[in-house]
Amino acid sequence: MNVGKLCHRYIRQSTFFIIGLSLLGLLVMQLSMLDEILYPILYSVIFSFVVEVVDALIWRRVALRAPESLPTFFIGVSGFRMLAALAFMFIYYLATDSDNMLAFLLVFMIYYFVLMTHHTIFFRKVMRG
Repeated sequence: MNVGKLCHRYIRQSTFFIIGLSLLGLLVMQLSMLDEILYPILYSVIFSFVVEVVDALIWRRVALRAPESLPTFFIGVSGFRMLAALAFMFIYYLATDSDNMLAFLLVFMIYYFVLMTHHTIFFRKVMRG
């Protein structure tokens, strides 16, 4: 198991998912004339990319230095991701009006669940060898 290559593969796959979701969101925005989802898409991209890269880099460090701690890492990263998402949604709520909140939640949750599913499948395959 080459940890460095796996880390780069995870970041690359996550980036492809983020770009794909963004293009799909922009297509929906254009076809449905839903201009109010542009900023939720942009904020979801920023959050997703930062969390995925940080997740991959910390995983690489843990896998290289303390591989016996990986199960604890996976539990911790799930909790971190959820708390970070809740904090991000709360900050968005405070920064914008409540009219845009529903659109933001729907867009953000799509990114969150797709990337959480990718995380689970990717690392399950990695751990099984």
